[in-house]
Amino acid sequence: MAGGIQITWTSERSLCVRGARSDPAAVVALRSVEGVRDAAPAEMDLYVQVDPLAGVTEREILQALESASGRTAFEPRTHEIPVCYDARYGPDLAYVAEHCGLSSGDVVELHASIEFRVKFLGFAPGFGYLDGLPESLHVPRLASPRTRVEAGSVGLAGPYSGVYGLAGPGGWRIIGRTKAVMFGVERAEPALLRAGDVVRFCPVSAQRFES
Repeated sequence: MAGGIQITWTSERSLCVRGARSDPAAVVALRSVEGVRDAAPAEMDLYVQVDPLAGVTEREILQALESASGRTAFEPRTHEIPVCYDARYGPDLAYVAEHCGLSSGDVVELHASIEFRVKFLGFAPGFGYLDGLPESLHVPRLASPRTRVEAGSVGLAGPYSGVYGLAGPGGWRIIGRTKAVMFGVERAEPALLRAGDVVRFCPVSAQRFES
């Protein structure tokens, strides 16, 4: 361990870095190390994939992280995402309101007032874990995940909010839906969000959403 950073080899091809900054600048610095094939931030760690024949050392990893100190990889983008919070598209809005001791309108107003930061992407293509949710809106996941959640569904789980990029199973509490395309394979950069980006949700009526 160096400077509180712990590196654990999880296989001959990958390692886990704990205790380091996990922002885009650190990821870019790690990807610049010869022999590193990829690096990705997670909630508490950085995962690094390497060429097992390249001889990447822990010292090189630490030097890369040190070089990223105080730097930014790119200017974060701000996304204003329209969301319909109507009960037809937010089946868990009433539960969230009751769990949090708020009205549904209060939940919507509070959720739409937050400037979220994309902490990392995972779980599904284009799914960003949005940091910044106040504790007053923390809710548990569903006891039994739904077998299908529509693309564009906006959910809450624990300290995060997120938007499903593709339809599929999921256990987050759904409070609304957007038509914003969070993941599109036809785009040069398929995922709309990048770690570090800013996200704001803008309420729209059901009439406007359906038009």
